[in-house]
Amino acid sequence: MADHMVIASGRSARQVGAIAEKLVERLKQATGRTARVEGKDTGDWVLIDTDDVIVHVFRPEVREFYQLEKMWMPTDALGALRSDAARDAAATAPLAN
Repeated sequence: MADHMVIASGRSARQVGAIAEKLVERLKQATGRTARVEGKDTGDWVLIDTDDVIVHVFRPEVREFYQLEKMWMPTDALGALRSDAARDAAATAPLAN
């Protein structure tokens, strides 16, 4: 694993790729270390592994689909989110006759 994880979004595949490229470039300049990069060709989800920090850069739709933030939420916060989602779904569902 890593000590830290960063989750970020770009508005398009092109922007996701550019964010990842610039981050890797600045990391190299600042530390002299080269990061491992996965997914840059497609630009939907780029993973940058710097050993200590893992950075995920997503397009918004892909970030919403995978919801990595939920993996690191405390259990009580996740339960509250589920309750809110169920209440919202019930409020917007058509009334049964």
